[in-house]
Amino acid sequence: MQTHFTPAQLADPKTADANQVLRNCVHCGFCTATCPTYVLLGDELDSPRGRIYLMKDMLEKGGDPSPDVVKHVDRCLSCLSCMTTCPSGVNYMHLVDHARAHIETHHTRPLPERLMRNILGYVMPRPNVFRWALVGGRVVKPFRNLLQNLGFKRIAAALALVPERPAIQEPLGKPGTYKAEGTHRGRVGLLQGCVQSVTDPSINAATIRLLTRLGYDVIVTAGESCCGSLTHHMGREVEAHGYAKRIIDQWTVAGLDHIIITASGCGTVIKDYGFMLKHDAAYAAKAQAISAKSRDITEFLAALSLPQQPKKNLRVAYHSACSMQHGQKVTSAPVKLLEAAGFDVVAVPEGHLCCGSAGTYNMLQPDIASQLRARKLANIATTQPDIIATGNLGCMTQLMSGLNKPMLHTIELLDWAHGGPAPKALEP
Repeated sequence: MQTHFTPAQLADPKTADANQVLRNCVHCGFCTATCPTYVLLGDELDSPRGRIYLMKDMLEKGGDPSPDVVKHVDRCLSCLSCMTTCPSGVNYMHLVDHARAHIETHHTRPLPERLMRNILGYVMPRPNVFRWALVGGRVVKPFRNLLQNLGFKRIAAALALVPERPAIQEPLGKPGTYKAEGTHRGRVGLLQGCVQSVTDPSINAATIRLLTRLGYDVIVTAGESCCGSLTHHMGREVEAHGYAKRIIDQWTVAGLDHIIITASGCGTVIKDYGFMLKHDAAYAAKAQAISAKSRDITEFLAALSLPQQPKKNLRVAYHSACSMQHGQKVTSAPVKLLEAAGFDVVAVPEGHLCCGSAGTYNMLQPDIASQLRARKLANIATTQPDIIATGNLGCMTQLMSGLNKPMLHTIELLDWAHGGPAPKALEP
């Protein structure tokens, strides 16, 4: 793609990065076939190729973007399916992240939308605040349909995701060091996370149990909250970088062999810290080192060759989160681990299409998100599973209320198969 940035514009290293991404695009259009919003809406401007043209025009002109550009960029899920499909290696993720930061800086949104985004950006990355927000959400949730009918779609969508009851607290997962059992094999850090630590602490607990049984010290650092992914995808670059730097500092001084991540949406961003902060002289090298040490939990376990387990006569539909398959390119490891653990694993049809969760997307774009959710649920139903497994809390939150079978994190099934307790959702 030909670009027309001025020398002054290209003097900005982030614009220079975007220019390189744009120049790699050859307009082939392969990306349109796997883009969820294009599949649903059939609008070229809601395809990666269409958005690339819009973002190119916006960045070349500089200044305030048009409302139309903002609308179509906002509709992007950042599912990154287009990057899996693209034959030219266009790093759409870096381009759309830069475009979102530009929009956040140069565009003034309507007040209700601005308030919603500010609330989400403040509440969700702070576990203690988020925990109290859920208490309030459960009080207001019965009035969700009324709010929907009054036109407060985004608020109604957020309330729909509020769990009916608080999560059962786990003894494992709080900041501290969890010592290895038996032969010591290494020292790893575990991302505690913001939303996940509040709504489903059993995921981190299962991870700690399994890793310590395998001989690893597991360190959960104190003071850690969000990895920055939530605000990063909202274009709030300063906030996102602040969260990233805070966690990088903690992990750097902890002396870890690896960083273990159980939320694939977080993993995609953490593995990209090296790029995010490459222009920050104080953090570039540290960020790159942390990215290099980061592993999804299934990626880490796959390298350990866990023993084969007896058959469990349970049919597991594996839902591969977009951030797992497209963002991190971790595709076979979860399936092979589940199969080796004794489960009968089946693929979900249209597995490349997003479920509509995408961080805060299901609250900011509820109409599109609900259509994608319904499509995903219908595809899962065709597999007739006993259990649905996935590696991302966002997908679990998006889909669980529409399923008549339990949906669990992959690590909960692996912990159970390799000597841990049965997940609570499977207890009689």
